[in-house]
Amino acid sequence: MMHDMQTPPGSETDGSDDSLLELTESALIAINYIAPPAAVSDYITTLYHFRCDEPQIRDIQPASIGHFAIFPRGRGEMQFSGGHRDPNHEVAVLTPLSTAHPIVVDGPFHAVGAALTPLGWAALTGLHAGEHRDRLRDAREVLGEEAGALGDRLNAAYRAGEMSGRNCALAIAEFVGRSVRPVNPRHAELIKTVNAWLGASFNPSVADLVERAAYCERQVQRLTERYFGLPPQALARKYRALRAAALLSFPVLSEEYEAQLGEAFFDQSHMIREITRFVGRTPARLKDADTPYLSEMIAPKNLRELKT
Repeated sequence: MMHDMQTPPGSETDGSDDSLLELTESALIAINYIAPPAAVSDYITTLYHFRCDEPQIRDIQPASIGHFAIFPRGRGEMQFSGGHRDPNHEVAVLTPLSTAHPIVVDGPFHAVGAALTPLGWAALTGLHAGEHRDRLRDAREVLGEEAGALGDRLNAAYRAGEMSGRNCALAIAEFVGRSVRPVNPRHAELIKTVNAWLGASFNPSVADLVERAAYCERQVQRLTERYFGLPPQALARKYRALRAAALLSFPVLSEEYEAQLGEAFFDQSHMIREITRFVGRTPARLKDADTPYLSEMIAPKNLRELKT
């Protein structure tokens, strides 16, 4: 059943309700997704090239681990809970997001980047994911001058028509590959254990994670937040919503998956609130053709780290 991780119905909101945001239509957006080279596939979930030439672009970024991206065209901001807003620096690091957050940009808007895995975030930035979550930061502050200089070169080449979005994305992947640093082997093993635990059930128990891990419960809590941005119970809640959204985006849902979803939440209204909080859409809009960026980010192939 659906017990220890849930927040009771009527829980907090964070301003990511898609009913309050008129989103840019999919017909006006072009997105290419590029598989990361095998050498960096442990660190990068997907590479992407996003383009929209409208005067204003509105979309929602679902909860995620982190991104390293360039913005050769378009200036705007990501809006966070509590009224905080961060501009989209031309070379930026999106830190792990605990919930979905709106994006509003004066176009045309072009973005090229890499969506990171939990291991990729740790190996590339070395930062505590929980202490640095929910920000869009200047890449120089996080990754240093080399990252900033690379982004400046790629932005200039892209604007001049000298490099395609694909080639810029592959250059970002190459930078990630040469910049990652070894993660403590025991911690890297825990990351794998947490990934497997998240993928085992919609509502995995923290006790089961502690049993699987080679650490005491206090260490598991601390290290999970360090590498994933949230402690285990909250993390499971986040990924339950992402997995449910991925399933509900399918044209047809099997009886087995329908039953699993029915067991995963208190009731339908609870499911709607949770998916809206972490994905930024109500379930009714997950199959909407006007959500191309979101649809790709929650696609099962991009939740691959949850597979055992």
